[in-house]
Amino acid sequence: MPRAFSDDLRCRILRAYERGEVSLRELAERFGVSWDYVKKIRKHQMRYGQMERVQPVRHGPVSRVTARVEQQLRAQLRAQPDRTLEELRQRLHQEAGVELSKSLIWLCLERLQLRRKKNAARQ
Repeated sequence: MPRAFSDDLRCRILRAYERGEVSLRELAERFGVSWDYVKKIRKHQMRYGQMERVQPVRHGPVSRVTARVEQQLRAQLRAQPDRTLEELRQRLHQEAGVELSKSLIWLCLERLQLRRKKNAARQ
């Protein structure tokens, strides 16, 4: 997969353009990039007022499954490995004040590679 050009290259191209030495087309040839790329970074500079890339913003809500919640889940399963998802959910709500669905708890347990040991129904 192609990688983005470095911020250093962007800055060098834009500084050369600000000095008024050459046109955007000539800069593209000099630096070995496409004319569309030079147009794009110039447009970006005019819009945001900076030469460097704007860092992307994370979309969506922040996860309620924090390191503290994961630690609580580990402690609960260490203390009693045969708790049901509903019991884990209720205890998390009581102890950490976090309301999670059973499916989210299950996904968290899978990500942490924690297993619940269930007692056999018959012996």
